This record gives sequence, C-alpha cells and structure tokens, in this order.
Amino acid sequence: MPDHKSRLAVFCSGTGSNFKALHRAITEKQIDAEFVLCISNRSQCGASVYAQIHGIPVLHIRENQFPDHESFSAAMLSALKEHGIDYLILAGYLRKIPDLVVDAYRDRIVNIHPALLPKFGGEGMYGMRVHTAVLAAGDTESGATVHLVDEVYDRGRILMQQSVPVLPGDTPETLAARVLACEHELYPRALEKLLGERKAGYGR
Repeated sequence: MPDHKSRLAVFCSGTGSNFKALHRAITEKQIDAEFVLCISNRSQCGASVYAQIHGIPVLHIRENQFPDHESFSAAMLSALKEHGIDYLILAGYLRKIPDLVVDAYRDRIVNIHPALLPKFGGEGMYGMRVHTAVLAAGDTESGATVHLVDEVYDRGRILMQQSVPVLPGDTPETLAARVLACEHELYPRALEKLLGERKAGYGR
C-alpha cells in the first residue's frame, strides 16, 4: 500500500471534545492523518459546527431517513468509500455502527469509552451512566479505554487504557470531568500508536 496520510472520518453526536483534541493533535503534527469527513446522527451539534469551521465536510445521516436498515447501512458505507476513508473514529457517537460498515472497516474503527473496560461497558453504558455505576460499585479508580469496535458494544480489542483515581466525595459530574481530561490525553496517543503500527505493517 502506498505511503499516504491516513484519511479519517469522525462520528459524533455531541460537543465533540475528543474530536477537537484529536484535531489539535493532527494540526500539531503529533498524528500523521487528516479528518476528511464528519458524520453525525444529529442535524446540528457542537462537533459538526467545529468541523464546518475547520473546513471538514459534514454528513448528517440517521436511520429514520431511510426505508430500512439495509439502505441506511449502504448509504453510510457509500459515503465512506466516496471520501476514501481509511479509519472511522468514534467520538461521542451515540449510535451503533451498522454491521455492514463494521465488516468493511474491520480493525479500523476506534472508540473511546469513559471507564476501564471490560468493566462498566455494554449497551446503555455511556455518559453519566458510566460514572454513576463506577461510584455505586465503590471502585477506587476509573479511567478511559481506547478500543477497536466490532458488532458488540465495547467488546473490541483494547488498544490503550489510562486510569484516574476516584476521590472521596466524588459525584458523577466531578468524576466525569477527571475522566474527560484523561480521554483528551489518551485518545491522541492511542490513535498515533495504532496508525504507526499499521503503517509499519504496510511497509513489511
């Protein structure tokens, strides 16, 4: 495979703070890649506004725009192929990636989860629900996990983890803020490592 800058599509549903952290890392030459597409299930969100400001095309696509799941999946895959996407980067995307897309991008879909998987993962475990569950369990540490995505929520291979302490008196909100700061450090490092390994593999 010819050496080229990895072309990334980011999937977002919210403010896109991890997307912004990754974009900064790319701008600062930490990661040899470029965002060439932003996909969101919401017509307007912080992440898509940020993408537009930085000249990254935005595609609003959601299943209820299509007659069935198959045509939705095919449309998403077609858009990714049209933009020559190499990797899918999930950053607060609150929908399951269609199996058709997962299969086409096997081992090239990356997500970050706000806990130390395999604990506190699975369907319905996102956002403040995760931090509430960590506190209810009485754990003394939490953190973030960057992992590959397959057909099952949070099951894919773990690429990198980083822990943070759970402090006395923590609320879900204070723990969430600490974990989010951790995410912003971890995601760029994990993506840089993954892309570096893949590039080295192509050269063999």
